[in-house]
Amino acid sequence: MTENNLQTCTMLSLKKTAKLLKRNNNFIIVTHASPDGDTLGAGFSLFYALKMFNKRVKVVCPDQIPEKYRYFVSNTDMVSDEGAYIVAVDIADKALFGSLEERYGDRVNLCIDHHISNTKYAENLYLDADASATCEIIYELLKIMRVKINDIIAKALYTGIATDTGCFKYQNVTSKTHTIAAGLYQYNIKADEINRIMFDTKSRRLLELERMVLDTAEYPFDGKCMVLTVTSEMQEKTGCSGTELEKMAVLSRSVEGVICGVTIKQTDADTYKVSLRTYHPLNASEIGNKLGGGGHKAAAGATVKGELSEVRERILGVIGEAMEQANVGTTADK
Repeated sequence: MTENNLQTCTMLSLKKTAKLLKRNNNFIIVTHASPDGDTLGAGFSLFYALKMFNKRVKVVCPDQIPEKYRYFVSNTDMVSDEGAYIVAVDIADKALFGSLEERYGDRVNLCIDHHISNTKYAENLYLDADASATCEIIYELLKIMRVKINDIIAKALYTGIATDTGCFKYQNVTSKTHTIAAGLYQYNIKADEINRIMFDTKSRRLLELERMVLDTAEYPFDGKCMVLTVTSEMQEKTGCSGTELEKMAVLSRSVEGVICGVTIKQTDADTYKVSLRTYHPLNASEIGNKLGGGGHKAAAGATVKGELSEVRERILGVIGEAMEQANVGTTADK
């Protein structure tokens, strides 16, 4: 990100964001790679809302959208890249465009996001780092646009908020989060079904992978950290990969005494996606930033290249420094 890019990014108010959306007619909404409930919920709720204003809207995702989101995901319009207004939702950095980075990374007209680590790559940015999810922002945006929320919009919004808050368990939850969720209960969202699909259901192959991954568990820093490793071999053996691996990060933060959970997932021969989950006083976003990524205070990630042993040492080195600064451990503990 160059200094010039940073200077040309205009920070918007929510009202100005609404005006920009009403002013344009042909949209391409981009969701991030390895899509989760928040990026998809934000993208499709905005799609349905803009259609109410007779706009032409296409939602694109760099990866295949998991079948479990079929209750709100639908086919969208055919919109040409040429002349389209490009909107990125829940995307903090161009690298998260994945296979679509070359196509859209330098063309984003508007980014709507809640990640404090947003790199300001878009022409315009609405950022609320206090929002629990981008879907929380979209809910408020639709209210300003006077969109009549319906059942499918409400389902998409609820999914994004529920998944990014761990079903309202994480520290990013605020009174506003609960107020918005309560408002969504006015619609036929079937929250119990959404929560079952998102949090209580997993495939047999994922269970098998979890068993294998738990066998790799390490507890450095006197048990204050848990490290799990997901190799390509494990993924091939179980047939479990891609977005199915999202739930692995939850395992790393569930052990008593652990304040930093790390999941190292191999994505290529020498490339690993690192998921970080922390509890006070550690800050996952700061750790992620030092590894070349970013995220939130309690949840962040990064992509690290190298041999697995080198990647592990680099990650633990950064975590060790963070623990020393927070007076909860030393690098000697690892």
